[in-house]
Amino acid sequence: MSLTDISITPDFDAFIRTLLYKEPPKRVFHSELFLDGPVKYAIMDRFHLSPQESPDNPLFDVKLDTMLYRFLGYDMVRVHLPESEFPMNIQGATKADGASHEKRERENSIDENAPIRSWQDFESYPWPRISALDTRPLEWAEKNLPEGMKAYELSDQFFECSTWLMGFQGMFTSMYDNVELLDAVLQKVGETYLDYTRLLCDFDCVGVICGTDDMGFKTDTMVSPEWLKNNILTWHQKGAAIAHDKGKRYFLHSCGQVDALMEDLITKVKIDAKHSFEDEVYPVTDFYRKYGKRIGVIGGVDMNFLATAQPDEVRKRVRETLEICHPQGGYALGSGNSIAYYIPLDNYLAMLEEGRKFAPD
Repeated sequence: MSLTDISITPDFDAFIRTLLYKEPPKRVFHSELFLDGPVKYAIMDRFHLSPQESPDNPLFDVKLDTMLYRFLGYDMVRVHLPESEFPMNIQGATKADGASHEKRERENSIDENAPIRSWQDFESYPWPRISALDTRPLEWAEKNLPEGMKAYELSDQFFECSTWLMGFQGMFTSMYDNVELLDAVLQKVGETYLDYTRLLCDFDCVGVICGTDDMGFKTDTMVSPEWLKNNILTWHQKGAAIAHDKGKRYFLHSCGQVDALMEDLITKVKIDAKHSFEDEVYPVTDFYRKYGKRIGVIGGVDMNFLATAQPDEVRKRVRETLEICHPQGGYALGSGNSIAYYIPLDNYLAMLEEGRKFAPD
């Protein structure tokens, strides 16, 4: 079976109802954080698709992504406003051939590249001006998304963005010897992201705000759970409230071991779904068994596995995951993180195809 043998009609409302356990799943729903540029172009080459737009057009990305996400069977598509990003002194980041989004290497968190080290840096930093953003991609999506599709965007990166701005060493030492500067950075980052979330929520086409905040590593949270609860989750709580007040859903993408935060994320922040899972940290099936029925669960096909396995092994893993997570609802199939440029295209397509044809015994 190939990807095109079974067609999918977008149905964002059914996707959300299933993810929130309000109705049994009618089919397997798919969700990803994003697709890297080289993956998009490989898909277009494989299936002879054309964006029908010049890369210089400010609507190129939203039109390209809408075409691809619709073809791939997703119920929502990311609509991104590039000027919402916080400028970073990134070493080693490269442009994907033909793509408009940078592949941000982890060098952006190395301390020597951190743009804010002092009050002078804080005052001179070019903070994003949300009120001045070019909203034409959202305006286009408002009028042109395929029937049944909604948009989502990544926002509310409160902790991770602050570590990029100050560096891990700068941020951690500031917790003890420059608390005022750290508080000012957190406040400015928080206010900027909340302004972005408010702007996004003013558009009817936006269905989901995805807070993207890596707060853990392999065995624990990056800093104490109590510090994160007091300084970061309070911002996510505000972001989720903005989304919910506007009838949107609030997903959280957070890598690493964040089990110590889950109760607060569910009961205080009130996230609707959790994304990002690694086999070595928290296999998605284990997480589903523990937190299923309380929040939606998204993705979980491990990135390292997707990058190194054979397509038949991917198909087997997808079936095993769906047999546990799909029948009762509350689950959307996807990778453990994102479809990075190093994921073999055949493995990604195998995951999608297996989801399309899955039928529980």
